[in-house]
Amino acid sequence: MAREAADRGYFLSFAGNLTYPKNGQLREAAAAVGSDRLLTETDSPFLAPQKLRGRDNRPENVHAVIAELAEVRGEHSRDVRARTSANAVDAFRGLV
Repeated sequence: MAREAADRGYFLSFAGNLTYPKNGQLREAAAAVGSDRLLTETDSPFLAPQKLRGRDNRPENVHAVIAELAEVRGEHSRDVRARTSANAVDAFRGLV
């Protein structure tokens, strides 16, 4: 489904639930999509990353999402951060 969405030109955004141990299918989807279709988010105050579960999520926790996304994709978090930032500008053109 993730590949189909990306093929249609949609962006796929990943949040703190990417870090949950039982979300293997979500990590597989994140690994399968081209980097030009990826976004990250926190969904604050919900979906705190695994290490912070049970607490309110915060925008600063997007770093944990980027780190997990980099891990599952075999990329450096610096590159994922740069790519998802560029994608956000592209996705929300006219708003930024």
